[in-house]
Amino acid sequence: MGCGKSAAAAIFVQKGFRLLDSDAIIKQEILRDEAVIGFARDRWGDEVVDTTGQLDRGAVAKQVFSSDEEREIWENEIHPRLYAIWRQRLEDAPGTDWVVEVPLLFEQRLENWFDFIFCVASSPDVQLARLSERGISQALAGQRISKQMPLSRKLELADMVLWNDGSLSFLQQQIDQALTEMAAQAGSV
Repeated sequence: MGCGKSAAAAIFVQKGFRLLDSDAIIKQEILRDEAVIGFARDRWGDEVVDTTGQLDRGAVAKQVFSSDEEREIWENEIHPRLYAIWRQRLEDAPGTDWVVEVPLLFEQRLENWFDFIFCVASSPDVQLARLSERGISQALAGQRISKQMPLSRKLELADMVLWNDGSLSFLQQQIDQALTEMAAQAGSV
């Protein structure tokens, strides 16, 4: 969160990859599903639904991050729907080079879904500054980050780390180098 997954994914798209953006799928499709809206309303009341009948994501986030139990209940409702969409889109385009933006990959134990895992990382100061620029309070950012696996562990588990404290061009250089190395490894198999 706030480390630059979306920026890295956009660079992969420029390089010819097709994107599955988990957050966008959740926001644009899953959270608009009547069954999901009904689930949230039944669970937390009318205050999580706005005047247009759509979910108030801020109100939902307050509920979801209020306890580990609420977060797990919500994830158990949302994540299977997300994975079904992934499966369908991947099946619909065999042979496509995909980049899948996944915020909780290791936390959800999804490593086996993917051939290669990049971890986009940044220092805590840069991460919090980016989240602040998005209007996320330091308290809420800290609360959400605390529910994730420590970055140090993600760095150990990833196949490659993209360090994103610098410029966008530096991130692009890292991705270019990674793709060159991956192509060389694929050619030597």
